[in-house]
Amino acid sequence: MDYSSIITTKKARFQLLEDLMGQEGFFDDPKKAGELTREHRRLDFLLRDWDSYQKQIRELEDSREMVNSGDADFAAMALAEIPQIEERLRGLEKAVQMAILPPDPLEGRDALVELRAGTGGDEASLFAADLLRMYSRYAETQGWRVEPLESSPSEVGGFKEVVVKISGEEVFRRLRYESGVHRVQRVPATEAQGRIHTSTATVAVLPEAEEVDFELKQEEVRVEVCRSSGAGGQGVNTTDSAVQVLHIPTGIIVRCQDGRSQIKNKEKALSILRSRLLEKKQQEEAAKYSAHRRSLIGGGGREEKIRTYNYPQNRVTDHRIDLTLYSLDMFMEGRIQDMIDQLLASDLEARLAEAGIG
Repeated sequence: MDYSSIITTKKARFQLLEDLMGQEGFFDDPKKAGELTREHRRLDFLLRDWDSYQKQIRELEDSREMVNSGDADFAAMALAEIPQIEERLRGLEKAVQMAILPPDPLEGRDALVELRAGTGGDEASLFAADLLRMYSRYAETQGWRVEPLESSPSEVGGFKEVVVKISGEEVFRRLRYESGVHRVQRVPATEAQGRIHTSTATVAVLPEAEEVDFELKQEEVRVEVCRSSGAGGQGVNTTDSAVQVLHIPTGIIVRCQDGRSQIKNKEKALSILRSRLLEKKQQEEAAKYSAHRRSLIGGGGREEKIRTYNYPQNRVTDHRIDLTLYSLDMFMEGRIQDMIDQLLASDLEARLAEAGIG
């Protein structure tokens, strides 16, 4: 495929961004400046890869000429180098292809991560807590910030439900494919006879919605204030600080009680509501995706079983990309980057196929 016209357009856009970023007052609008800076960085990577790609093409041509030069020593050296150059070319071409794809407008956003205990009773709630710890540890390695929004603890120290906001660079892009049903196979701490049980927890990763994504009309939202509930002795239980928000058109209900401030709980509830409404919109858009792409990664739905965590075998398997890692102990400590990289690569392959690139 000839990328020349696309690269010419990208170069012009890159130069325009260079000029804009050099103007006085560029950072007066932090949000817009951040978006343009991220675009500038993406284009910079693309153009660097393109220059390297062109250089490797020239080296390949030179090596092929050396093969036919008549000099046996030079020909032998060139023959040995050609496979290495061709391999570098394939990698660089793939990088260029991926970089010219239009970015997902949501991928740079922060994310709300919702975890719910599924089948398995107390063990499921403990597994939900383990997953939250795993994501929190991973967030630490990335320099991200984890903010609790809402939780419903279980009697055994796990969570029936917990919602956190994770803020940082490209959070939603990297975590979006964690959405789905996570299955664990292990011997619960309460199991006296050492039998392996199977339990599940559900993860939903939602891009943080902005006010411009949805106009929450006052007449469509019902806000109720009530007394908080939870474990005894907590100060949060002594005030009428819990807030429940109902979105009348969709029937979506959000309840927040973790904070002692009624105002803060209302803000958190509305933030979660916007993100769930955005998720609903995404699901409607996902229905338009090709069956091929959905078969590779799936729709990211809450109901879709995506991964199995087998403790006796120290194994974690992602069923969408048929990837198994025998390092579950490290995985649960937040070392999940290899899995995330493979999921991103599979999705990008599907996007390239849909765009007819490659």
